[in-house]
Amino acid sequence: MLNDWELWACANHVLQTHGDKAPLHVAEQIGALALAGDHAGILTWQAIAERIVQLTSNRDGARLQ
Repeated sequence: MLNDWELWACANHVLQTHGDKAPLHVAEQIGALALAGDHAGILTWQAIAERIVQLTSNRDGARLQ
């Protein structure tokens, strides 16, 4: 598992790279990892998703859904 700083950096990178499509990208990653049976990878992407929600909430007052 990545450390907290790395998770925040990944979340920020996903937002910068995918913008409004960040939730779709995260869902695709989690889906692929679920198909592969990679539980640790799923947990990592879920942690990234939580940080994306926080970053988005702080940035524009709206939460990603």
